[in-house]
Amino acid sequence: MSAILESVRILDFGRYIAGPFCAGLLADIGAEVIRIERPGGGDDRYLMPATRDGEGAMFLQSNRGKKSLTLDIGAPAARPVLERLIASADIVIANFSTGALRHFGMDYDALKAIRPDIILTTVGAFDARSDMAEAVGFDGVGQAISGAIYLTGEPDRPYRSATSYVDYSTAISAAFGTLAALIRRMRTGEGGLVEATLAGTALNIMNPVLMEQEAGANVRAPIANRSPIAGPSDMFRARDGWFVMQVIGQGMFRRWTKMIGRADLLDDPRFANDIQRGRNGAELSTIMAEWAADRGRDECLATIASFNIGASPVLTPADVIGGAMGLHDTYFRKVDYPGTDGVSLARPLASIGPDAAEMPRRPPLLGEHSDELLAGLGLDRAEIAALRGAGVV
Repeated sequence: MSAILESVRILDFGRYIAGPFCAGLLADIGAEVIRIERPGGGDDRYLMPATRDGEGAMFLQSNRGKKSLTLDIGAPAARPVLERLIASADIVIANFSTGALRHFGMDYDALKAIRPDIILTTVGAFDARSDMAEAVGFDGVGQAISGAIYLTGEPDRPYRSATSYVDYSTAISAAFGTLAALIRRMRTGEGGLVEATLAGTALNIMNPVLMEQEAGANVRAPIANRSPIAGPSDMFRARDGWFVMQVIGQGMFRRWTKMIGRADLLDDPRFANDIQRGRNGAELSTIMAEWAADRGRDECLATIASFNIGASPVLTPADVIGGAMGLHDTYFRKVDYPGTDGVSLARPLASIGPDAAEMPRRPPLLGEHSDELLAGLGLDRAEIAALRGAGVV
């Protein structure tokens, strides 16, 4: 069966995570994605080195399944090549500022003049119509301006999430919008502009907390690892390691009290429902911590599971790669890549029936497909050699 996005060509001018991962998700379902970066490679290719030649883990993940073309899009000699590429493409993905898009002649109006039904997907820090349109921003900015960092950690020291969840969530949002625009084009023949922002994503994720604040129903404060909406829901330390346990709902709370032998807690008004248990969770966490302290972690987890309560060990990255809980074999596939003994790439986010891509395609080497792609645009060997000699390719 053919891939879902077979025959769809995407030009990926993304950098770091949000733009490239968006394009990578579309490559997972069959699109021909051409990553375009400057000769010598962009900075994001070499972050978190994971190969003997220095390519980074973030690059390897976000650029799986793509082709690579090196092109200095700011060079005058590159403009004719860039216009041919745009004319051949269905979608352009770029996480440049609005000003940078205009500077490179890649704003929506400029692209539409070359190909009327083009779809342009942009990823920025802030909305293009806001006063912050040209501001530089990364994942941490989204976490900070949404209120998430303030609520993470302890009262006297906020913490940023160790994972770039705003970047990755924005990439998913951008891919969702791109697919919607592609469906609309199939129906109407019209292209369009898709815009996703780190700020918009972060504020969507925090929306319930913000609505609660707006309504005056609750003013949240950082409470470390405890949940503010139920309990006991926290990180607990057993004799030989940490685990997380989350008790939500009356039935599960009742089972938990039976597990620890504290049926009296069911009659305590402080713990009458999830709301009250969230507000008084410190006491519940203390009780659970005392229960766990003298037990081994595996014993704790086995007992908790026998009462049908949600819990898991707190794993290290080494634990995951080492096969803990069967996660590596289930969710990752080993892919060959030059300069490595193979890299573990996560399977696509969603399995889509018989079209599911179980084996991610490897990321490209720098400029690996340049000659092939340029020849496909009609350039002959002499023209390609001239561009390479001028440092444009």
